[in-house]
Amino acid sequence: MFQPQQVHHTHCCSESANALPLPFSLLCWNVYKKNRDDGRFGEFLQRVDADLLLLQEAEFRDGQPCRVEGYSYDAAANITFGTSNFGVLTASRCRALETRAYLSQTRELYFATHKSLLLSRYALGDGNSLLVVNVHAINFRENSAYKKEKERILDFLRSDTGPLIVAGDFNAWNASRGEKLLQIADSLGLKRVQLGSKDGVKSMFGNPLDFIFYRDLKLLACDVLDDGGISDHRPLLARFGV
Repeated sequence: MFQPQQVHHTHCCSESANALPLPFSLLCWNVYKKNRDDGRFGEFLQRVDADLLLLQEAEFRDGQPCRVEGYSYDAAANITFGTSNFGVLTASRCRALETRAYLSQTRELYFATHKSLLLSRYALGDGNSLLVVNVHAINFRENSAYKKEKERILDFLRSDTGPLIVAGDFNAWNASRGEKLLQIADSLGLKRVQLGSKDGVKSMFGNPLDFIFYRDLKLLACDVLDDGGISDHRPLLARFGV
């Protein structure tokens, strides 16, 4: 595994709409690098038919649709291996108005790889815009490094106003990390989609790892889906209106 020479990748679908519909659905899922090699992945996405996909540990290759047919996507690579890139990928039925891709300042232990972060802005059907932040948080490092990276996200978003979704695999596997995550969410005026380990959310030491936070939106429904064992994380699905 190697550090990526190119961080931001993009693929545009000719069928893309101009804006997200209202209401819209969002699927958040750590796919465990299985989106290209497990044929069930595309079938599962077709059944769910979400308007937004926030994937972590996704595999993607330049100029290829990454088994998310019908979607445009942007991705932030943190690992390159052969012809494949891996990282966070945000796909939508409409093209992003703007996208910013980042690598964590801290590297993981053992493999010395960064984690990736993607900020994408989309037009909404009511004329407003929605900022979507796809997170795969640092994992195998001390709590102080984890908190520093979360503060960096706060710095990116502090001056932004309006509808906002921050979601992904936050690796909040102890109380200190969980408290810091909720503190950052509170600082940004975010509400948490109330799904936890008792609902089937991937957890470690009893602490859920995957979260969806939102602001200036109305949560209409949420669920943890059964993916049939494609990944070691189960997908989170939420539906939002305004």
